[in-house]
Amino acid sequence: MLYYLFRFLEQFGISGSHMWGYISFRALLALILSLTISAWFGEKFIKYLKSKQITETQRDASIDPFGVKKIGVPSMGGIIIIVAILVPVLLLGRLRNIYLILMIITTVWLGFLGGMDDFIKIFKRDKEGLKGKYKIVGQIGIGLIVGLVLWASPDVKMNENLTIEQKNGQEVVVKHRPEAVKSLKTTIPFVKGHNLDYSRIMRFCGKYKTAAGWLLFVIMTIIVVTAVSNGANLNDGMDGMCAGNSATIGVALGILAYVSSHINFAAYLNIMYIPGSQELVVFFCAFIGALIGFLWYNAYPAQIFMGDTGSLTIGGIIGVGAIIIHKELLLPILCGIFFVESLSVILQVWYYKLGKKKGTKQRIFKRTPIHDNFRTQDSQLDPECKYLIKVPHGAKHESKITIRFWIITIILAALTIITLKIR
Repeated sequence: MLYYLFRFLEQFGISGSHMWGYISFRALLALILSLTISAWFGEKFIKYLKSKQITETQRDASIDPFGVKKIGVPSMGGIIIIVAILVPVLLLGRLRNIYLILMIITTVWLGFLGGMDDFIKIFKRDKEGLKGKYKIVGQIGIGLIVGLVLWASPDVKMNENLTIEQKNGQEVVVKHRPEAVKSLKTTIPFVKGHNLDYSRIMRFCGKYKTAAGWLLFVIMTIIVVTAVSNGANLNDGMDGMCAGNSATIGVALGILAYVSSHINFAAYLNIMYIPGSQELVVFFCAFIGALIGFLWYNAYPAQIFMGDTGSLTIGGIIGVGAIIIHKELLLPILCGIFFVESLSVILQVWYYKLGKKKGTKQRIFKRTPIHDNFRTQDSQLDPECKYLIKVPHGAKHESKITIRFWIITIILAALTIITLKIR
């Protein structure tokens, strides 16, 4: 809203109003404002939740070998993150931008879905929360909406990267299509001068390959949103873990959105130029600021948990943001921690059920998601169960595990950015 106000005032020569046309100014202002809102509102919100005794039931104390009992800690802290994102975005963003609209819808949709889960856990005292099938339906629903809007909206276009000009034997610039067009192409990591085209995958459909390609794209969008939001949800098991990892991922996505929205940078890096995606930089700066502010209270020992209200929203934002800038194939690298957390649970369940059929009690890891494996003592294991992996033999404190996971995510984020040159 402020963007439109100051752009209007610029017509009258009001000093300083032109600054609101710069994406860097609005993005950094969004970061500062979201961090401030998150820190200020967080303190008020925690006091309110405690006064109303809106706290989560005690988490499984047997998991923590150091005997830390997390009783009476408020949940639904994701509301702090959501408010701290939406307020700066609504104030500083260009609200007619289709990409920003999709990010706002994703935030509200998954925030409501996660809020329903937390509501059942807290007020109904049901630790299972919202049934898994309803969560999946909600995640598929937002993925379907995002995919269909990106398919149907005339504002969703990009200038495809085409050829590399040579000058004195050196690559100097990548040509883009002179006009922005709707495209089904996405960046392939580590491969130079080639993009994945969803319509080419569906070329067996003949003259219907483009429509089939868009259908595949919508399905891919659903898979990405569902997978990343569930991965973030599983990663939210230690104080500060998910918030710290997601803030780092947000930095990487903000950089990718910026270079995708700048025709010269896009040409230099040989990636698609996506007009309008610069508004995602404002959104991701607000996202980063909100998470850093939330960490003020969520770092060990946590004064509040983000709950599914936060984790599902965070994962959805990351997934949709990557889809919009055509970088979804980079997510297995960028969100490597989320991927491993999800994979550990899938493998653990599969291996356990395999043993059950044979009448054997068996597991791969000591506990899953994988972060719980590192804080489990051997003395806590079931003596009747066979474990494939028992390392480490000594439990690590959750603050040490959290920081080490942060470090891994920082490395993965750097590697994700580097893939634009290692091609």
